[in-house]
Amino acid sequence: MARFRTWVGIAVAGALGATLVGCSSTGGKRAEDARKAASARGGAAVDTPRWTVAMITHSGDGDTFWDIVQSGAQQAADKDNIKFLYSHDDEGQQQAQLVDAAVDKGVDGIVVTLAKPDAVKSAVARAVRAGIPVITVNSGSEKSKEFGALTHVGQDETIAGEAVGDELNRRGRKKTLCVLHEQGNVGHEQRCAGVRKTFDGTVQNLYVEGTDMSAVQSSVGAKLQADPSVDAVVTLGAPYADTAVKAKADADSKAEIDTFDLNAKVAAALDDGTLGFAVDQQPYLQGYEAVDLLWLHKYNADTLGGGRPVLTGPQIVTEDQAAELKSYADRGTR
Repeated sequence: MARFRTWVGIAVAGALGATLVGCSSTGGKRAEDARKAASARGGAAVDTPRWTVAMITHSGDGDTFWDIVQSGAQQAADKDNIKFLYSHDDEGQQQAQLVDAAVDKGVDGIVVTLAKPDAVKSAVARAVRAGIPVITVNSGSEKSKEFGALTHVGQDETIAGEAVGDELNRRGRKKTLCVLHEQGNVGHEQRCAGVRKTFDGTVQNLYVEGTDMSAVQSSVGAKLQADPSVDAVVTLGAPYADTAVKAKADADSKAEIDTFDLNAKVAAALDDGTLGFAVDQQPYLQGYEAVDLLWLHKYNADTLGGGRPVLTGPQIVTEDQAAELKSYADRGTR
């Protein structure tokens, strides 16, 4: 099989295995068969109480990445007899208020992103003081333990950026534009800093207003037109890759467009060569594991990661893997 590099931690394998372990070769198999049968009938695969888990993210409106995270979280919730509540706001203070609202509801577990950790710190602390188990997901791994979370599920953003820098070197690129679509997002800054750390060429950050795609296209296009020496553009989210491709055409640029994150459109663009490569952090797995780990903690006082994040990426995906992953992306799980 073609090259498929991954930095995924061993902890992920443990996490996936934890949901399948039985107490014996026969009893465990019977329990798992019963779970599969229940799931096939559309019901929960467990008989634990109907717990409620709230996920609060920093997503803006219309971000397809978070649709995939939600899909994974909902799948785990259905299996685990969990009532799943989802809310989001890309403003840190509003996200904190949503966490406070979940605490006031007395939910049984909270999944939260720490893209703007200072803004949500006190709200997360309030949840912990209330005895509500918290798992952080996607962003803020370096703050997760400090804030009292059980663990963090996601990719290390610095390592992901370093992987991109290495890939750009292999492709012989010399000047890269790193497009940041959400100012104040520490994870985005870490990604571009990681690229800069390992890339042998020059990296320039370009800040754009991510909620306005026409403005993003204009900003990227203007930069490419003004500097023809830019031979690579790295976007930090799948929806922005297609916009960067349009900006490249506007500027009549030869730059390669690469992106963080994967969706159906990105998989198709990789397959036809429109994009060079993508960095997949497996958002479906992030949502699924975060909810499932809360269920394991409530049911059996289990924790995972040993004090370290449970890594779901990064994986560098190229044209060679695009066709294989496209079917998963089309169904909304990659």
